Amino acid sequence: MLFPTTLVGSYPQPEWLIDRKKLAARFPPRVRAKELWRIPEPLLAEAQQDATLLAIRAQEEAGLDIVTDGEIRRESYSNRFATALDGVDIDNPGTALDRSGHPNPVPRIVGKIRRKHPVEVEDLRFLRAHTAKKIKMTVPGPFTMSQQAQNDYYKSEEEAAMDYAVALNEEIRDLFAAGADIVQIDEPYMQARPEKARQYGLRALNRALEAVEGTTAVHICFGYAAVIHVRPSGYSFLGELAGCSCQQVSIETAQSNLDFSVLKALPGKKIVLGVIDLNDLTVETPDKVASRIRRALPYVRAEDVIVAPDCGMKYLPREAAFGKLKAMVEGARIMRAELGGAR
Repeated sequence: MLFPTTLVGSYPQPEWLIDRKKLAARFPPRVRAKELWRIPEPLLAEAQQDATLLAIRAQEEAGLDIVTDGEIRRESYSNRFATALDGVDIDNPGTALDRSGHPNPVPRIVGKIRRKHPVEVEDLRFLRAHTAKKIKMTVPGPFTMSQQAQNDYYKSEEEAAMDYAVALNEEIRDLFAAGADIVQIDEPYMQARPEKARQYGLRALNRALEAVEGTTAVHICFGYAAVIHVRPSGYSFLGELAGCSCQQVSIETAQSNLDFSVLKALPGKKIVLGVIDLNDLTVETPDKVASRIRRALPYVRAEDVIVAPDCGMKYLPREAAFGKLKAMVEGARIMRAELGGAR
């Protein structure tokens, strides 16, 4: 089928589950932020399961072809995994600059980073048990985790990134063994810190993907629209991903009005094309979505395009997010009909 549709990862959490005003009023948490949850700890896991079911059903009702768990159990895209590893002190956090240049509490690396146990595998099994659609699970990338930590142990950030990659590799292989169709690695800091990414980011990413059998994607973005409002018209680190072993590259194009010619630098990769502007709460028309897809086609084959929002939908109101997903699905349908592909 041409133009399959999916989320990048997150879907809005219900107001009854998490304090969305507090969530939006701060930078994305890098350490645990349990104070954000409205449900008492003894009932929280059950409430998160219920809210995850709502996110799955919303994606199915909107007509998505590839479903995620909405990252409903997470306070941010990265902290659920990054704070579950050996070698990091989360009770006495360090500080690191966020991509906006502001200091943020982060895990403090005090020993060798190792994965103690599977972190997201039970989340994946829950998702697999509750949808017949293809499923995708997202994990934070090793380079990004190394930038979202205070290194008090390793001789260099590069050494830390490589051990994050080893831990992540174990997780990815377990996710595929548990039934994942796609595993996506989120690497937004490759865009934010391109010089460091060129030094060792790609090597760490490929180490995380070593001996992995299954479809993998890497997501690279300009940051949440709710936090980072201004978008450049081009990536500072993108063509370099031609050298990564993942099959898919997930990018933003709607808010930034991206110059699509950069896609020529990624031959052979499927492109997860961001066509939903998350900075604008107005729901796009299907025709607008179709026009954004159409702009990419001079540079990437229609068969290699997967349709998605620009980034995670975590900060959107639920009604806006659902409306945008339906418009995205209809826009993809318009393009299938235009090119004579399967509906």
